Amino acid sequence: MTEQESVRQSRAIYYASGIVSICGIIFEVLFGALGSYILGDGVKQYTLTISLFLTGMGIGAYISEKMTKHLIASFIWIEYGIGLVGGFSAMLLFGVTAYLPDGTDALFLYGVTLLVGTLTGVELPILIRKANEIGVSLQKSAAKVLFSDYAGGLVGGLLFLFLLRPYFGLVKTSFLVALINVAVALWIVFRFKKELKRFMLHAVSGFVFFLILILGALFGEEAAFHFEQKLYKDPVVFSAQTAYQQIILTREQGDTRLYLDGQLQFSSSDEHRYHEILVHPVMAAAARHENVLVLGGGDGLAVRELLKYEDLKAVTLVDLDPAMTETARTNHLLTELNKGSLEDRRVKIVNEDAFQFLEKADGFYDVIIIDLPDPNNESLNKLYTQEFYSLVRNHLRPGGATIVQATSPVFAPEVYWTIDKTIQAAGLKTENLHADIPSFGGWGFVLASRESILVEDLTIINETRYLSAEMLPALLSFGKDEDGLIEDDNGNPITLTPNTLIRPNLIEVYEKSWRYY
Repeated sequence: MTEQESVRQSRAIYYASGIVSICGIIFEVLFGALGSYILGDGVKQYTLTISLFLTGMGIGAYISEKMTKHLIASFIWIEYGIGLVGGFSAMLLFGVTAYLPDGTDALFLYGVTLLVGTLTGVELPILIRKANEIGVSLQKSAAKVLFSDYAGGLVGGLLFLFLLRPYFGLVKTSFLVALINVAVALWIVFRFKKELKRFMLHAVSGFVFFLILILGALFGEEAAFHFEQKLYKDPVVFSAQTAYQQIILTREQGDTRLYLDGQLQFSSSDEHRYHEILVHPVMAAAARHENVLVLGGGDGLAVRELLKYEDLKAVTLVDLDPAMTETARTNHLLTELNKGSLEDRRVKIVNEDAFQFLEKADGFYDVIIIDLPDPNNESLNKLYTQEFYSLVRNHLRPGGATIVQATSPVFAPEVYWTIDKTIQAAGLKTENLHADIPSFGGWGFVLASRESILVEDLTIINETRYLSAEMLPALLSFGKDEDGLIEDDNGNPITLTPNTLIRPNLIEVYEKSWRYY
């Protein structure tokens, strides 16, 4: 081999190592995102998938010790394997979730993560060994290949975060990355053509796999959509993967339902019950209604109720996902329900994290309505902490009031009363409300203010379908199995502690409470 040919081959190895490392890190975070979406609890799923992927890489590195011959051929077939397994992983996970028993989806995802991690772990030692075989010193080859790998890891993470997931979604991303793996393998096939004994087998196989993955990229999302349809009770009529979440709208016999990351947000058949309790008691408790802040509620339904007040001058709606508020502004199923509330001149939409918004905001509000998803991951948990509620308190005008959707005191009483305890720890006085929302079951709200609130004395406006002033005392009454006297499995009282940023106990409590539902 000439020196020039040796240089070309060594460069091919370094480029290949950088590209496949980009693919590896994308698959790693992709599996974490899939676990978060399908299985919930993003921190748990990212922790497990990253741990399994790295464990697999360790296993792969150990296996690579046995591979001392046919290094290029081995690398090529490893890339083919990563391409096929990784490419079809997302689509098949939706199928497994839809058709196989509970728990199978987790086993499938973790198994695929470990397998792709193992195959990825074999790559680099082979490339280092091949570079050394070409004539590059072991120390120099290892350093360059590892540099390509680590630098590629950063590029892969940024690509997934800012390009692939928001613009292509999880299923198409898996196929696109797999195509890159196979393309790299084919490039190596032709670059090292002279030393491959079965060149035609390697080349033809690569082109066949490439074609299969192209078909997957073209039609895999449609198949996954069909699988996903099985996860919902009613037909899916709108689906969007945003930078933050999966938005699903279903409709059947006049009932429209919104799901975010698989979690039901409302049913049009009874959402008026939820939103009337969320809005009207806190508006009745506040001394003024001129300036209202809504945190969450990107569907515009809480804003619809607020616009019934003639003395309302301004509503600021803070929702993290611009795609959600845009859908609520433009999708006819949502505009029919929210009555075009987000187009009202009094409404200002801010697409920002609620915690960061309150940290920077210098204004004060008569009413603050907190309509956020349940605290089932670290990102949402911070919006249920003492620190967050302290920010809420600091932005309330004298005589102002706030209300928090606080999950179910029936299914998750420890979660509900922990939220109540946390709000009190922030220096607010609370009243506890709950009602039956047929699509959810028993659901709870925490009404709070610096001053004591006499719920029995509140007046509710007439423009409601469900709520009346006469009903309010009934909303205060909790059954024995849902009141604040929480006991463990042995009947011993549980002391509830406020949820804080430093001690985020609510996530564990939430997961424990909802595991059977």
